[in-house]
Amino acid sequence: MQRNISIAIIAAIVALIGVISYFVYQPLLNNVNLGLDLRGGLRVVLEAEELEGEKVTPDTIDKAVGILRTRVDALGVKETVLYPQGDKRVVIEIAGEDDPEAAVNILKNTAQLQFMDEEGKIWLTGKNLVDAQAQMKRDGTGEAEIALEFDKEGTKLFGEATTANVGKPLIIVIDDQAVSAPVVQGPIMDGHAVITGSFTAKEAQDLAVLLRSGALPVSFEVMEKRSVGPTLGADSLDKSITAGIVGLIAILIFMIGYYRLPGLIADISLVIYTILVLGTMVALDAVLTLPGIAGIALSIGMAVDANVIIYERIKEELRLGKTLVAAIEAGFKRAFTAIFDANITTLITAAVLMYFGTGPIKGFAVTLSIGIIASLLVALTFTRYMLVLFANVTKNEKAYGV
Repeated sequence: MQRNISIAIIAAIVALIGVISYFVYQPLLNNVNLGLDLRGGLRVVLEAEELEGEKVTPDTIDKAVGILRTRVDALGVKETVLYPQGDKRVVIEIAGEDDPEAAVNILKNTAQLQFMDEEGKIWLTGKNLVDAQAQMKRDGTGEAEIALEFDKEGTKLFGEATTANVGKPLIIVIDDQAVSAPVVQGPIMDGHAVITGSFTAKEAQDLAVLLRSGALPVSFEVMEKRSVGPTLGADSLDKSITAGIVGLIAILIFMIGYYRLPGLIADISLVIYTILVLGTMVALDAVLTLPGIAGIALSIGMAVDANVIIYERIKEELRLGKTLVAAIEAGFKRAFTAIFDANITTLITAAVLMYFGTGPIKGFAVTLSIGIIASLLVALTFTRYMLVLFANVTKNEKAYGV
């Protein structure tokens, strides 16, 4: 009875994996964002404008680069190359940007925020801003607004501004343009304000990004804006993909040939692993680069290595005369420490690369981390469950490579 139930469960699981793979794999693959090296993107060269009394220095450019990087990250754009060029220029390359005009406008805007009264007196500026978040109005109009939060000094100044202007408009100015002029109903002492206007959700979000990242120390002019192709040739990419497919097929054949039934389970696990990795990358909006593909390849190797360690421990337990189910349980317990230690140390290395690295290095670290976590989950849950199910179907130790 138990054997029939196990056979039915195995058949159902394999069928479910097959259906999911057929319908999900290709859409996931198509939705993975490709990096500059695989897809190309947008290249923008900005040049700082020297205004009267404002000299552009290397320190000014370094500060601008930091603010620009914050803006790009806040836009959710991944795999960006950003660096100073010469004394006055900054080069920005963004992978696969769908709306280049909007991206360029957000990057080059200075975002000078000011609160002034009717007489033109400036009470408060954006230097005291702690946070800016877009949110929808509660009046059901479908319009958006930007909620502001000030630091301790800004809270005091904003309180003084609202106290002195009760019943009068307090004009909110961004880059010398008045965007809102709400009438002050009473003193506001908690350091919070709201910019209202006929903003769409996208406009409010973009404005919040600008304000959150801070004002640029200088104004920039766009000197160059063009699309760039992938840094890798199509031939190199095709060869890399072919090599990966050949290597994966070789692994699948080896696992079945050497470990037999457990090898088949390992191959099924790799299918689940692939879906998990692709699904996680799409969910996180991560970018896949050639170093990222290398990270996936490395994590596949670690996933196969984990299965090899588990299966070898199970074979050792079987040679000691234990029953199949007992050998599986003991094998997993003995293999767990080695697998866990190896994966954790690699994860720590990936975290360091992710924190300190940029561009392709960060892409490698991200995909490696996703792959390691996915391989651990699959090896220690799905593989174990499937081995126990198959143990209920057949007790023949030869089927387990012993």
